[in-house]
Amino acid sequence: MTENSLPRLHTPHRTWWKAPLVASLPGVPLLAWEYSLFRADGSTSGFGVFLYWAMGLFALAWALPHRRSLRTLRVVAAGTALAVTLLPVVLAVLLGLAMAA
Repeated sequence: MTENSLPRLHTPHRTWWKAPLVASLPGVPLLAWEYSLFRADGSTSGFGVFLYWAMGLFALAWALPHRRSLRTLRVVAAGTALAVTLLPVVLAVLLGLAMAA
C-alpha cells in the first residue's frame, strides 16, 4: 500500500468559512454597537458578560481548524454567538412593546 492510497483523516473542508461569515455579517456590527453602548455607560451589567461571550464565540467559530469533522461545532458556535448578540436587542424591543401596551 503506497502513501498516496491511504485515506486522509483530516481533509480540509472547502466551505468552512460560510457559517462564520453568515453569522458575522449581521452579528459583528451589532455586537460592536452594543459594546460601545455598554462601555459608554461604564456599567458592568449582566449584558456585558453576554457580549464578551459572543465575542469569544465569534472568534472560536473563525479560529477552529478547517476540518469537515468540526463543521457542526463551527455552526453551533457561530449561531450561538449571533443569538447571544441579538439577545439585548430582542429584550429591548419586547420591553418597549410591553411598555407601549
